Amino acid sequence: MTSIFQAHMGADFDRLHPQIRRRFSVGLDSGEGCVGRGTMDRIWHGGSFVKPFLRLGGTRNILVPRQGRDVPFVIENLPYLDSYGRETVTFVRTFRLPGGPHRFDATMVHSPERDCVLDYLGTHQHLASDLHMSAEPDGSLLIRSGEHRFREGPVDVRVPDLIGGDAEVRESFDDATGRFRIRVRVANRRFGPLFGYEGSFTARYVDVRTHGVRRDLRPVREEARA
Repeated sequence: MTSIFQAHMGADFDRLHPQIRRRFSVGLDSGEGCVGRGTMDRIWHGGSFVKPFLRLGGTRNILVPRQGRDVPFVIENLPYLDSYGRETVTFVRTFRLPGGPHRFDATMVHSPERDCVLDYLGTHQHLASDLHMSAEPDGSLLIRSGEHRFREGPVDVRVPDLIGGDAEVRESFDDATGRFRIRVRVANRRFGPLFGYEGSFTARYVDVRTHGVRRDLRPVREEARA
């Protein structure tokens, strides 16, 4: 049984901590999804110039336009077949901030042609990012973004580095506490740090064959182009 993440990482997948391996084995073959619940110690932003872009992205559930500490957090990773027949895994993060929750949505598919996991961001999959995953010596998972592309109707353009953000995600498992730890950092090559969050959570696994995937976890619009 091979998940989209194992298909991308190959033998490197076996170097992950066993709990990280299980979390990233969710898929249609296993019939499992994963729901994590915990607390983000902090959600941070870069300089004030990034706030308009974060607010704009927030209208389509891309990034989080508010900052906070000790924020209750849920992440839902559930597999399904999209309308193009691709195995897809949701990465829907909900941050329960004062004044109301904010979601950061993504859906991921394996792209052998691009040798990456393709990360479609937001409710309408307008942004697509190449993700490259590797195992660290301590068994944690390192995810780095590559090229970003914007798609809307006939528009299909690469996002220039000047306005794009490079994402780095590190996910590990703490045996002492029995919790997953995550740290996300997005930075612009010229302007520096833009956005990030870090914290910990526990996970439970759900039978997607029985329960399916809620419609609100799937994007409003799906993009066929890789």
